[in-house]
Amino acid sequence: MSFDAANFDAWQALALARKTLEIEAAAVLGLAGRVGSELAEAVLLMLQCRGRVVVMGMGKSGHIGRKIAATLASTGTPAMFVHPAEASHGDLGMITALDVVLAISNSGESEELTAILPMLSRLGVPLIAITGGDQSALAKHARVTLNSGVTREACPLNLAPTASTTAQLALGDALAVALLDARGFKEEDFARSHPGGALGRKLLTHVVDVMRIGDAIPQVRPETPFTELMREMSAKGLGASAVVDDSQHLLGIFTDGDLRRLVEKGVDLRSSKAGDVMHAHPRTVQADSLAVEAVALMEQYSITSVLVVDDAGVLCGALNTNDLMRAKVI
Repeated sequence: MSFDAANFDAWQALALARKTLEIEAAAVLGLAGRVGSELAEAVLLMLQCRGRVVVMGMGKSGHIGRKIAATLASTGTPAMFVHPAEASHGDLGMITALDVVLAISNSGESEELTAILPMLSRLGVPLIAITGGDQSALAKHARVTLNSGVTREACPLNLAPTASTTAQLALGDALAVALLDARGFKEEDFARSHPGGALGRKLLTHVVDVMRIGDAIPQVRPETPFTELMREMSAKGLGASAVVDDSQHLLGIFTDGDLRRLVEKGVDLRSSKAGDVMHAHPRTVQADSLAVEAVALMEQYSITSVLVVDDAGVLCGALNTNDLMRAKVI
């Protein structure tokens, strides 16, 4: 099939795009009026499942099924996708009597799917169907049927799965949301399933994971001359230095901001000691605090560095906004 760019009708393309969105939106809204006790029954079957939710589907329904399985797995319901055609050639062994099968087919008559339905029945596996064919073979084998039928596809030829797959996806999301709420699934649980994401980093990263330790912590004694204090700050690059006693108990902090303020006041710093210029009782966090708590502390007091102490007030770490940015916490 050839294409002549000269004959492209931009207005026609936009009109069809808008019509597609309208048809698919109507299909999803239509589901809301049809959803009833059967969805609650499907959620209960999944909650009671001691194995995994096995999602199956052919063609475009299979693509939707993969996404639904991924959404379930990331929101607290162990799930996987099994291809119906592969199931007939050995992969059926992945399914056990402890599982629940969620089968998706617009017609409910997909040959590869219906071929394995008797085997699923023999295994005693509860079957949930998402289908537009409420009198189909799939619906007849299912313990629960969720009707995903649409009046028409968005495709102008009424052939390509468009509105029907949108409806399937929406029903899958509805199941996942109802399940996560029933499980009491929280942000922390979501973060554990998404450790590489922004939310995971914020909820799983602790101060101990990003703080500077050992020789990387800028620190001096109260009697340290001002010139050595400045060398320590420059060498460690934190923009501040802790002042500690011989037992490493934190006494105070001196920052770049403190230096600017003293210079503006005209204070002669050459004969000063660290204990003379330090800011006593600095803001601190503990190593087991979330890194986002350190961020909140910095924002609240408009500071760029914070020291880390243990329960006894002993200095054990330090961090600044650059450390938190490198860890992608901010």
